[in-house]
Amino acid sequence: MGPILARFLFGDTMKSDTLSDWLVQRFARRDGQPVYRQLHRLLQQSILDRVLPPGAKLPSSRLLAAELGIARNTVTQVYEQLVLEGYVISATGRGTFVADLALDEIAGIAGIAAGAGIAADDTRAAPAAPAPRSLSTRGARLVAGAGVSRRQRGAFMPGVPDVSQFPSRIWLRLHNKHWRRTPADLMTYAPGGGLWALREALADYLRTARSVRCTPEQIIVTTGIHQSIDLAVRLLTDPGDVIWTEDPCYWGVRSVMQISGLTARPIAVDGEGLAPTPEDSAAPPKLMLVTPSHQYPLGMVMGLGRRRALLEYARQHGAWIIEDDYDSEFRYGSRPLASLQGLDTAEQVIYVGSFSKTLFPGLRIGYLVAPEALAHDFETASAELYREGQMVQQAVLAEFIAEGHFVSHIRRMRAVYGQRRQILLDALASRYGDALPAVGSDAGLHLVMRLPDPVDDRALAQAALARDVVTRPLSSYYASGRDAASGLLLGYACVPDAEIGPAFDRLAGAVDGVLAGG
Repeated sequence: MGPILARFLFGDTMKSDTLSDWLVQRFARRDGQPVYRQLHRLLQQSILDRVLPPGAKLPSSRLLAAELGIARNTVTQVYEQLVLEGYVISATGRGTFVADLALDEIAGIAGIAAGAGIAADDTRAAPAAPAPRSLSTRGARLVAGAGVSRRQRGAFMPGVPDVSQFPSRIWLRLHNKHWRRTPADLMTYAPGGGLWALREALADYLRTARSVRCTPEQIIVTTGIHQSIDLAVRLLTDPGDVIWTEDPCYWGVRSVMQISGLTARPIAVDGEGLAPTPEDSAAPPKLMLVTPSHQYPLGMVMGLGRRRALLEYARQHGAWIIEDDYDSEFRYGSRPLASLQGLDTAEQVIYVGSFSKTLFPGLRIGYLVAPEALAHDFETASAELYREGQMVQQAVLAEFIAEGHFVSHIRRMRAVYGQRRQILLDALASRYGDALPAVGSDAGLHLVMRLPDPVDDRALAQAALARDVVTRPLSSYYASGRDAASGLLLGYACVPDAEIGPAFDRLAGAVDGVLAGG
């Protein structure tokens, strides 16, 4: 019912008894919603649509409750809520009336009404059509190029650990221990940089396991790799600055760079990772982002000579390096490599890592190691931008590391993942021999099955998904389709041993169909 029809039926001020009848007709007690919410919504929407015009007197709470067959207290509470929200006005001894929701009163500035093409004194004029709304240019580009997957588990989702193997009983014991204490300082915002106990535990672990040069003061606890990179980029670059990224590289890195307004320059990789040409080197970047211990997604390792050359180039040109050490704990057949940051003597490397691969992704705890001279600035900026919490989780993780459970879990999972890796490699070799080689299989939680470059790996990934196999097309990690190689990323960590063979057979069915041209 529109406002014109309402006025025709009820006049400019609807009579209370007529309004009561109108409400009774529209009030349904069997729509699954609480009675209070039904009545509130009905009155609220009727006032907004001007079915109930300004000045209309609402029935008394006693009358309306009797007519609707509900408790009077319910009607009273609805009226009181509408008064608080400004929809109605209650006058002692006179009753409850619909408020005049004039556009200039809602906006607070009469000029807004005029700007919308509505006269300030014509509160019943039809509003102008709203201007079309859309994302910003960089927002649209981010969404269009998003690489996030709707599925996060199953064969062969890359980069996902086996969360079923997590020592949940130990974690629960530590968790309960801290919650029983319930100290107030663990239930507020995290201090800049994160819980001190976790920063100490991380510094000890990184010095021992990754040869990272750091003190607890340099550790900044974050929610993961994305936030760590975002923080470093915000503090060390300005919009328009040039950043080198590996090509191919992790899609999330490109997204962070893009939304930050940086100019990303993709640098091709060779057998040792980032390999700038003389032409590239002639225009130094403000920042370089590299994965030297296990290039993502191709898996090569940056040798000592290349590492030293990269550090020297950065020193000479005043460039920063972000070292993304996302899964270096999992190497098969050799010890994890020392970090690039451990070779840095000029404080130009920002080292970032997380627990998403080593423990479980839902933990959402990561870290960065800031240069000593900037550690306090990073700490301040982190608190200013993100206002972190999760202090109990941080306390549990600190104790989990300090008691040795973290290292034990990594050691055990390295054996589990190594066995699954071998099962997948054997299945691949048995089916295709050297025709479709595996690359990047010496470390991490995935390998790449290379395909002949004419093969459309994106279409193949979709064909595999139709067979309930999740993969990622290698070409999607390249900055340009012109230079992209074809292949599929196959994650094996979250696939039980017995399921790898059957899942690979389903994948092979899709591969064979594409290779055969059908």
